[in-house]
Formats: sequence, structure tokens, C-alpha cells
Amino acid sequence: MSKKFSYAQEVCVKAVGKALHQAGMLWPRCRVGVAVSGGVDSFVLLQCLRLRQRIVPFPFELMALHVNPGFAADSHAGFLPWLAAQGIASHVEVSTHGPQAHSEENVNRSACFRCAWLRRKRLFELCAQYGLTHLALGHNADDLVQTFFLNLCRNGRVEGMGMNESFFKGSLRLIRPLLLVEKKTILKAARCWQLPTWDNACPSAGHTGRSHMAETLEHVYAAIKDARRCVRNGLTRWQLGQACRTE
Repeated sequence: MSKKFSYAQEVCVKAVGKALHQAGMLWPRCRVGVAVSGGVDSFVLLQCLRLRQRIVPFPFELMALHVNPGFAADSHAGFLPWLAAQGIASHVEVSTHGPQAHSEENVNRSACFRCAWLRRKRLFELCAQYGLTHLALGHNADDLVQTFFLNLCRNGRVEGMGMNESFFKGSLRLIRPLLLVEKKTILKAARCWQLPTWDNACPSAGHTGRSHMAETLEHVYAAIKDARRCVRNGLTRWQLGQACRTE
């Protein structure tokens, strides 16, 4: 790894490489759509995959996919010139998913679930439209821990987040190459790369089941020495092992 990278940047790039290799995520000439929301996770994922293109011993293509939820139609303005400067193919569109999910017609259901469902559905459609073989999402190790405990506490399921999942009879792979990396490391790497991220304009941001679980886990971490590290390492090893067995 080049010495020009900071420690956080090196951790991100190497961890993505480990996930790609050990979970068997890619193959020669596959076409990867990267879902870029505008936050640091998906931006760092796109940057890491660009760098891995120089290292992986076979060619693969990247395409950035941005589906603006519709709260701030011009929030992604800085994204377009950055993509052009990097030579990354892209599809960028503005939707009404966010306002629709927060409207009266959805008042009795979770706005976050509805918005995420609509976005995922649209991303799947774009993958089919552009002949993409993979959809890469920017979930990180903290997301994995929060999802695990949400599934356990709310649904009674021992379930995390798959690193390499098959959809539509194998025609599309959903991959999460950042699942081995902590959020704090991703934030540091994003600052070093000076990525043109933008703020989340969703009115529910910071008031979701996931954010509440994150707060609850902070109490656990404060009460039990090394709990953060042990829980994260245990769940990431488990999820990586699951992906390796699947392949």
C-alpha cells in the first residue's frame, strides 16, 4: 500500500480487499453498481473499489448509482463534477421516495422502512437496466452490530447482514465490502480523501430505530470493558465465515 495513504485510508482499502477476496465477491469482467447515498460510507466504498481496481488481478467495471430521496433535489450537485473528474460512469436521479414515505398515506407504517424499500427496488431496477452483475452497499461494522441487535430484540431472529448475497436466481450479487470496517475509521478516511459528501436532509435522521439502538449499545460499551471490540470482532468474523461457506 502506498505510503501516501493515512492509516485510516489503508485500513479501509485493505479491509475491502480482504472482504472481496475471502468472500469471493467479484469475478473477471463483472460490472459493479455502487449505491452512493451521499454519506461517508458509500463514498468511501466507491473510493476503495476504485483503488482495488488497480490491485485485483482481473478487470471489473464500476458504476455509481445515486437515487436522491427527494428532500433536497440539488444536494448531490457536487457529486457530478467529482464523478466526471474521476472518470466514473454513473446514473443519478431524483425520486419522491422520501416525501412519499413521510406522507399521510404511509402514516401508520415506518417511514424509514418504506423509503429504504423504494430505494432498494429502484436500485435493483437500475442494475437490470444497465446489465450490472453486482450491487455494492456501504454498510459498515457498526451497522452490522446494530442490525444484529435490532433483529434479536425486535424480531427474535439471530440475523446480521450478508456480505455476499444472491438475488434473482443468481443474476445479481448484493455485496457489502465495508462490513469489516468501523464507522470511525471510515470518517477519518473520508476526511483524508476530501470526498464531496453532503448532509442527510431526511427529517427522520437521528430519530430511527437504528439510531436508538446505537445509543443503547453505547451504554453497554461503557459498562463492559472491551465490549465494543469483542462484539464487533465476533460479528464480523461470523458474517465473513457465513459468506465464505456460501461461496
